[in-house]
Amino acid sequence: MLYQIYETHRAWLSPFSEFASASSKLYSNPLSPFAHVPTAQRMAAGFDLVHRLTKEYEKPTFDIKSVDVGGTEVVIQEQVVAKNPFCHLLRFKRFTDNADLLDTMRGQPSVLVVAPLSGHHATLLRDTVRTLLQDHKVYVTDWIDARMVPVEEGAFHLDDYVNYVQEFIRLVGPNVHVISVCQPTVPVLAAVSLMASRGETTPLSMTMMGGPIDARKSPTSVNNLAMNKSFQWFETNVIYRVPPNYPGAGRRVYPGFLQHTGFVAMNPDRHATSHYDYFLDLVRGDGDSADAHRKFYDEYNAVLDMPAEYYLDTIKTVFQDFALVNGTWKVRNPQGQEELVRPQDIKTTALLTVEGELDDISGAGQTKAAHDLCTGIPDSRSEHYDVVGAGHYGIFSGRRWREHAYPRIRDFILAHNVAAKAPRRRQQAAAA
Repeated sequence: MLYQIYETHRAWLSPFSEFASASSKLYSNPLSPFAHVPTAQRMAAGFDLVHRLTKEYEKPTFDIKSVDVGGTEVVIQEQVVAKNPFCHLLRFKRFTDNADLLDTMRGQPSVLVVAPLSGHHATLLRDTVRTLLQDHKVYVTDWIDARMVPVEEGAFHLDDYVNYVQEFIRLVGPNVHVISVCQPTVPVLAAVSLMASRGETTPLSMTMMGGPIDARKSPTSVNNLAMNKSFQWFETNVIYRVPPNYPGAGRRVYPGFLQHTGFVAMNPDRHATSHYDYFLDLVRGDGDSADAHRKFYDEYNAVLDMPAEYYLDTIKTVFQDFALVNGTWKVRNPQGQEELVRPQDIKTTALLTVEGELDDISGAGQTKAAHDLCTGIPDSRSEHYDVVGAGHYGIFSGRRWREHAYPRIRDFILAHNVAAKAPRRRQQAAAA
C-alpha cells in the first residue's frame, strides 16, 4: 500500500513542480518584467529549488561522446551487446581514423565493469567508465529497473545475478579483466570461483572496490542495519508490489524511493547544507557551482527498484549468514543444480582489492578479506590498495579516483594482461 500512496503523492506534486519551474523562469528570463523586481533572483532561486526537490528524476544517460586516447580525441558509440530481462550488457565502442591509434586500441585490455544493483543506475559509474576508456575496451552491466520488468519474466535471485556475470564473462572473452564496484564484489567472486571449480577459463584479473566480502569487519551503519534486523523484518517492512501504472505491475520489489530515503537519512545535514548552498549559488549567479549541484543530484536522486528476491537473498547471504566467508554458500546454476562457492579454487586470476580510507558504506578490511578466501592465488598476483582520503564514492569517481585509484588499477591490469599479449606476440612473429 505504501508504494501506491507514494505514487499518488508524486502525481499530486507533479503540477506544483512544473509550476515552480515555470515561476523560476518567469523571475529569471530577462524578457520578463518580473525579472527586474528587486527580489527577482531570490524568487527565481527559491522556485528552482522547490522544482528540484519535488520533480521526478528519470534514469540518466552515460552521455560519453568522446574521450582522449593518447592525445587524440576518439569518438564513443554506446552499444547493447546482450539483452537479458533484468540486465543489458553495454559496450562503449571507440572509433578513430588514425590507423596507428586504432592498432594500439585493438591491443588494449578488455574490461568488464560490473555495476552495483543497489539503488542507483549504472550511470553512477560514468566517471569510472570515461576514465577506463583511455586505456581499455570497456563493457558495463546496465541493470534494469525491476518495476519495468513484467512479472511474466519470473523472479530474479542473487543466484541469477551470479549466473548473469558468468554469462557476460564468457561473452566478452577469455582475456577479460573484471572490475566490481561495491555490492557486486560478492557475486563476482562467486561467479569466478564457480568457473574455476568447473575448470573453465577465468578472467585474467579481478579488481574489487569497496565491497562487503566480509561484512563482519569494521561494520558500518549500513552493515549494522542489515545484521541487527531479522530477515522477516525486511520482508515485512521494505518489500512492496509495483503499482499498476508500470510494466512490472504486481512484482515484489524493494522500491527505489525507500532506498533514496535511506541514502539521505545517512547524512541529512550534509544534504540540507548542499541544497541551501545551491540556493545561494543561484542568488549569486554562480552558474558553475549550480551546474555541479544539478549534475550530482540528477544522478543521486535517480533510483531504481530492486527485485525483492535478489534484495532479500543479499541480506541473508551476505549480511546475516556470511555464507561466502563461512564456506557455506551454494549457488543454483541455470540447470537447477546447486554448486558450492569455493574461492580457493581460483588459481590463475590476479586479484586487486581497493578500499577508501573514509568509506562509510563498506568498512575497512571488508574488501581486503577477499585475499584470505582466495588462497590459491599466489602473493605475486595479489595486491591491496587503500585510497587515502577517499570515501565510498571517491574510490570510483572524482579526483581521487582519477589521480590515485585509476593509475593503480590500470597498471595492475596491464601487468597481468600476459595471456592477451602472448597470442599477439605469436601473430607478430608469424607475420615477420
